[in-house]
Amino acid sequence: MELLDGKKLSHQIKEEIKKAVAMRIEKGLKIPHLAAVLVGNDGASLTYVGSKVRSCEQVGFKSTLIRLEDSISENALLLKIKELNNDMTLDGYIVQLPLPKHIDDEKILLAIHPKKDVDGFHPANFGRMALEMESFIPATPFGIMEIFKRYQLDISGKHCVVIGRSHIVGRPISILMSQKGQIGNATVTLAHSRTKGLEKLTQKADIIVSALGIPNFLKGDMVKEGVIIIDVGITRVVDKNHPKGYVIKGDVDFKDVSRKSSYITPVPGGVGPMTIAMLLKNTLLSCERNTN
Repeated sequence: MELLDGKKLSHQIKEEIKKAVAMRIEKGLKIPHLAAVLVGNDGASLTYVGSKVRSCEQVGFKSTLIRLEDSISENALLLKIKELNNDMTLDGYIVQLPLPKHIDDEKILLAIHPKKDVDGFHPANFGRMALEMESFIPATPFGIMEIFKRYQLDISGKHCVVIGRSHIVGRPISILMSQKGQIGNATVTLAHSRTKGLEKLTQKADIIVSALGIPNFLKGDMVKEGVIIIDVGITRVVDKNHPKGYVIKGDVDFKDVSRKSSYITPVPGGVGPMTIAMLLKNTLLSCERNTN
């Protein structure tokens, strides 16, 4: 069993981005600029946004954190989105989810200009990705594909079961893995909460990507020997013995499943760090496209 070390890979990618930024500065070109919109004071959101801002600093990006009260109206937030769309100093921005209940997430995400949608959530980017056209790929699927690429894992012709059909992870990764290309050409089954006989599917799978959000869902008896495991799950589980009061668990029972797997991502330290690295990569790509 070999660990697919997303933390190590993310550091490599950040170093590559840092060098690219240094070269841009040397040539007198624009420095990439990423903004993050945070509505309210959700603890997990604060942590995620904070790590993204720190990552910008690490690679030499400009970053702007826009904090708004959770009482902000939907119309006021839409006006802020319009302002960011028209801000030529920004190469991209993200709106941290979840938003307060009185605000329609979909309406806000649709308002983000596709050329600044470095999260890759806009339907225009999703559609272009599906058609294998230039787009922003959602950061988590982008990170998973980069893990396959950098570990030189041949997925061509392999049977992959994706558990979870979200627009952020499940659906896009199922499309990317089945596409033609250097990394792709897998035969993909997209499973979800209504799938019958899920264990029969996972027991035959060469690759399993789990993005279900249920801690320790995937057990050792559900997989075959030599399987490649990508665990996207990140769930806070209460643990009174831990200094933080909780521990982070993935979808995969790591101790049980790792005994049978050839490659496996840990949680934490697997897909999570890659998501942030690829968000930075998308921002750099946006800056380069704007320059061209």
